[in-house]
Amino acid sequence: MSVRLAVFDCDGTLVDGQHEICAAMDEAFGSLGMVAPHHGAVRRAVGLSLPQTMRLLAPEESGDLQAALVEAYKSAYRNAREQGRVAEPLFAGIRPVLDTLRAQGWDLGVATGKSLRGLNHCLAVNHLTGHFVTLQTADHHPSKPHPAMLEAALDEGHALAADAVMIGDTTYDIAMARAAGVRAVGVAWGYHPAIDLMAAGADTVAASPGELLEILA
Repeated sequence: MSVRLAVFDCDGTLVDGQHEICAAMDEAFGSLGMVAPHHGAVRRAVGLSLPQTMRLLAPEESGDLQAALVEAYKSAYRNAREQGRVAEPLFAGIRPVLDTLRAQGWDLGVATGKSLRGLNHCLAVNHLTGHFVTLQTADHHPSKPHPAMLEAALDEGHALAADAVMIGDTTYDIAMARAAGVRAVGVAWGYHPAIDLMAAGADTVAASPGELLEILA
């Protein structure tokens, strides 16, 4: 019997963590005496690994300074999490989507630019620990849109590419899915507009979690 695997991005798809991400980015740049990038630019970079994010947000800076920004961001975000300032709430309607898919026999996975520690914390506070058969994170793979995370999810989930779908809110998710030969479904409530997701090769874009269920049905 074939395994149906639905792999979700995290930030911008499952949870809304933009406030915490932008705040940590402000703190990271500020701690090094630099002007923080516009929050719109930060949101556009969500989904990439941190080294790639800093290359995008501070392209004129040296590799050493970009690396220092990565460590400053990690420190700022970790401190916020330890102080209970990281909420990362699920988008409205997401929990019923996950519960319904599981009831319909889908296996679920996550492929995210977060660290494994950050993802585990996010899932725990949203009472989703144990919902997913595979968790793929940026600290174990190249950054999206490289297909490594998705390929590992297929392997760990014992699923064929033809029986899987990648669900995400950024062009990086769509490009990763295309590179892995997996169906790509965009969501319109995240950080990249639907027109960009379609241009990147999404099969379709769900306007709401309810519509996402209809698409996957």
